[in-house]
Amino acid sequence: MGERTIVHLDLDSFFVSVERLTNSELTGRPVIIGSLSGRGVVASCSYEARRFGVHSAMPVRMAKQLCGDAVFIRGDMERYSKYSRLVTDIIAESAPVYEKASIDEHYLDITGMDRFFGSLQWSHELRQRIIKESGLPISFGLSVNKTVSKMATSESKPNGELYIPSEKVKSFLSPLSIRKIPMVGQKSYRLLRSMGVSTIHTLSLVPPEMLMQVMGKNGLAIWKKANGIDLSPVTPYTEQKSVGTERTFERDTTDLTELRHILIEMVGRVAFELRTKQKLTGCITVKIRYTNFDTHTLQKRLPYTALDHVLIKMALELFGRLYQRRMLIRLVGVRFSQLISGNQQLRLFDEKPELANLYQAMDNIRKRFGKSAIRRGCGI
Repeated sequence: MGERTIVHLDLDSFFVSVERLTNSELTGRPVIIGSLSGRGVVASCSYEARRFGVHSAMPVRMAKQLCGDAVFIRGDMERYSKYSRLVTDIIAESAPVYEKASIDEHYLDITGMDRFFGSLQWSHELRQRIIKESGLPISFGLSVNKTVSKMATSESKPNGELYIPSEKVKSFLSPLSIRKIPMVGQKSYRLLRSMGVSTIHTLSLVPPEMLMQVMGKNGLAIWKKANGIDLSPVTPYTEQKSVGTERTFERDTTDLTELRHILIEMVGRVAFELRTKQKLTGCITVKIRYTNFDTHTLQKRLPYTALDHVLIKMALELFGRLYQRRMLIRLVGVRFSQLISGNQQLRLFDEKPELANLYQAMDNIRKRFGKSAIRRGCGI
């Protein structure tokens, strides 16, 4: 594989930036977005709030103690999804290959484009276009692979751009803290610090066998990243897999109550699969096939989610619009597409914490005792 040219684009404190578009009085002030109830968590915060030690996934109660003067906002997933899609559409018009990694970040593979025009100039112009058309601040890193590009973006923030050519990858990575490596969480960080490793330079010199002994195959992946090695491809967004299920009945039916119950059970199962894979969906499709083999589908875009109650409501609404002919049905199916990566607090920040805890408890039971261990009463 020859040398690649990868751009990582990341919208700066995305939720906060969207809020500032609609309320300019928030500019320059510490802003914290998350569930406002007593047990809620921070979903996003502005750079001004971060200076007080506030960070995402922190309990809102603690954030209030650290930064009492902050403006607290519940957040609006529908609006964030709309702006996320607007940015994706601008990228889709320009980039030959792009991957939507999460609600606010994209990877672009622009390998070979520098033969026609400079990659850095092209990336700069795309960034300017996104800022102009969306009104949102965005940063990018440009380098030889996804890992180095993402780390370059982190160093260029806020609202900046950074190019790391292949010959400068080592010197760029070496002085950085091991915390900056995308895969290194709290647990890995503490383990590596206990081994006397604090910079990427030191980590890159540790024999990979030793890291594998201590951390398993994760150790090898982290060692590769510390050495600027990352062969993972940019996965074209349109080809990202959808998840779904369908059921053909032994006997064709018009029993609406049964059909709805089956649909509810199917949605619950696939939504659990989404949460397990830490994915969110932006589009739901419901499919029915009549006894004469006529097949009909309806789909709807929705704010990014992986929550049963949101998806069930949408599935039943689509089914109600689809099933018009009162003819026997032989198959019903549901599919989620436009998948992006999304973490726990992104899915739950605007929900009641009790609901968040309920989902977590139900998912833990399913992981331990199997997918069918717990189901909605109406889906059985």
